[in-house]
Amino acid sequence: MTYETLRYDVADGILTLTLDRPEQMNSFTVTMADELEAAFNRASQDDDVRAIVVTGAGKAFCAGMDLSVEGNVFGLDESQTPTMADMQDRLGDPEIATGVRDTGGRVTLAIFNCTKPVIGAINGAAVGIGATMLCAMDVRLASEKARIGFVFGRIGITPEAASTWFLPRIVGISQALEWVYSADILTAEEAREGRFVKSVHPADELHEAAYALARKFTTNRSPVGTALARQMMYRNSAAAHPLEAHRVDSLSMFYTSIGDGKEGVAAFLDKRDPEFTGKASEMPPFHPW
Repeated sequence: MTYETLRYDVADGILTLTLDRPEQMNSFTVTMADELEAAFNRASQDDDVRAIVVTGAGKAFCAGMDLSVEGNVFGLDESQTPTMADMQDRLGDPEIATGVRDTGGRVTLAIFNCTKPVIGAINGAAVGIGATMLCAMDVRLASEKARIGFVFGRIGITPEAASTWFLPRIVGISQALEWVYSADILTAEEAREGRFVKSVHPADELHEAAYALARKFTTNRSPVGTALARQMMYRNSAAAHPLEAHRVDSLSMFYTSIGDGKEGVAAFLDKRDPEFTGKASEMPPFHPW
């Protein structure tokens, strides 16, 4: 599969997904949205991929939506008057899917549904959708050169890409609102202080730090166990009652205990590395519940 706006490179179990419009500072387009959605869905089914590192080509991560295109710059059909009922009942209708649905949200939902750990390696400017797509990633590392901004207020629009679901869960509601209200451009250190990024690195050390973390997440780990744990954390943390988590935990423990769990226990008792055989492309029947 080839892409116009991305590079999809797999080595040693790690997929490096590179936003690849460096001349345009990797600005976001409808084509990039389509390709990112497809790439994350592909990675979920690609058993050669154990973890994903997302970064940008050139000096930027993603400078936001490409505002130079003609017509509605967000690719939306202004002839429509959509309602919440449309979003409930017609989400998959082509007219709604291509003319109304937020393109960034399609990307972050694909990241949310992904079965692999996702690490953001923020190499430069990440504003607008460049910032909000990061919210759906599990861990974010930043270069000292990174600049991050939830800048929607500057152009009179609202946060997108389901970031109003993700961002408060990462940094808390007060910090999320402050960043959105102010529309400030944050330094990498300010983003770290706000707990949006895990760590800040010299530019030439960023990617190796991301790969080291990816290896830590995947070496001697069951792909199925990791995929389930990822989905359990996101979904159960948003459930209304811990009983919902208990239902999922029970099925997850049952199926992992009769799968890779047997090898994991045997390896522990034998004091050796496990040899897990489960595949994230072949999840237990209750997934994604």
